[in-house]
Amino acid sequence: MAYFVQPSSIVRTVWGSTDVTLFIFAGAAAEFALNKEVDWLFFTGRLPADPIGRLFSTVSYAQRIIFQEEQKAVHAIGNINTIHQAVEANRGRQIPAEAYHDVLYMLIHYSIAAFELLERKLSEAEKDEMVHTFSRIGNEMHLTGIPTSYAEWVIKYNHHLDSNLVNSANTKELFKQYRKHLGSFRYFLLLEIQRMTVSAQVNRLLNLGKPRIAHILIFPYRWLRGTGLDRLLIYLMIPRRFKKQFRSMDRNNRNNKHD
Repeated sequence: MAYFVQPSSIVRTVWGSTDVTLFIFAGAAAEFALNKEVDWLFFTGRLPADPIGRLFSTVSYAQRIIFQEEQKAVHAIGNINTIHQAVEANRGRQIPAEAYHDVLYMLIHYSIAAFELLERKLSEAEKDEMVHTFSRIGNEMHLTGIPTSYAEWVIKYNHHLDSNLVNSANTKELFKQYRKHLGSFRYFLLLEIQRMTVSAQVNRLLNLGKPRIAHILIFPYRWLRGTGLDRLLIYLMIPRRFKKQFRSMDRNNRNNKHD
């Protein structure tokens, strides 16, 4: 059976881990809020109204692509294109190709950063494979100029960090909504994860600073991973209204590991 991402791929390992996936999106939530094109996400109102719910729906789409057969994955990417085209039609202008590039580059960065924080360092070949997979997704979205190697991605990602990020009113509104939907303690944990995974440029723009306690707690947490206690701890950190989505995501990840 032909899969979009082969079962042996490091990409499946990274995205098949529940806590790594949550760390990816916790980190990406910081950079996403800084993107100059984030106003597109405010157009429908869905992101600021329900940023955590949007996280889980995005994870669901990612799983459909990474763990599905080739044709089903391509169909899922086609659905993303259709959704974006509908938004463009309603707004009366196109989403810049650069905005799509930025999201792909961002997902590559946080996939690597989250996995290396919780698991181990990736080899250059594994990083190349990560970039290549997201390049394929970009190709299916009809984008051009997507890097196909890690070395090429580093250059383009650094350019993105220098050119396409700004701390705007939308940035502040998104972080306000993060805090509202997470509560003070979970919001603190979100910032701690961001402090450990974001680039120096993102940290500077958001004035995040250094981790307060997470860099100390991450070592005993690594030891707990795989014991079942790690899943319980994460479950306790998820707001009650999103526990159903979390269980679904976790169940999908465990099922995908046995495919």
